[in-house]
Amino acid sequence: MSSRPRVLVVEDEIAIQELLRYSLEQAPFEVVVVSSAEQALSKIRSELPSLVLLDLMLPGMSGINLVRHLRSQERTRELPIIMVTARADEADRIGGLNIGADDYVTKPFSPRELIARMRAVLRRRAPHLAGEVVEVGPLRLDPQARTVSCNQQAINLAPTEFDLLHYLMSHPNRALTRDQLLNALRGDHVFLEDRTIDVYIRRLRAGLGTAGEAMIATVRGVGYKFVRTP
Repeated sequence: MSSRPRVLVVEDEIAIQELLRYSLEQAPFEVVVVSSAEQALSKIRSELPSLVLLDLMLPGMSGINLVRHLRSQERTRELPIIMVTARADEADRIGGLNIGADDYVTKPFSPRELIARMRAVLRRRAPHLAGEVVEVGPLRLDPQARTVSCNQQAINLAPTEFDLLHYLMSHPNRALTRDQLLNALRGDHVFLEDRTIDVYIRRLRAGLGTAGEAMIATVRGVGYKFVRTP
């Protein structure tokens, strides 16, 4: 799994496409660019992105109708969406937010401000994708450096166990189903047996040492949760 959040850019202006691709890749994000809502739906059906940057004025299906469609589907209801558009009227902004966009950025825009807004949306909607250091109790995880430490002592984890811990730490004290954990690890486009997560949890607990069992609790009939400790 890539450690970089995957952003789907839906924009039909070539110059804006290239500006966004360059700026976001430097951030760094993984960037996929399409020029229509129909192409966006095809990409989303194949694999859910971490976030969608969406122009309102598109050939064919409009950006507004795309947001309505995504918010009407269970699979994409919580997908982070930021509208990026030349329509700056207050009514347009309010309309975009009312139908389900998480933020609304008008052209011309500052790439740095846009990236800051993207990270704010990810922190709110999908904190494990924001690319920021996570600290819970004695544990500290740096997703960019791919390092974990407990009481300042380094812990070596395999890539899958690292990603699993990152997701759990980003949702402390929250009971998470096996499906939620598997989707976070692999994306919902790949089929895996839900009991596969039990193997990863067992390895993660072993990697965390004596505190592993206390930190990662089994929630009977649901899945697992990361227990915030003092």
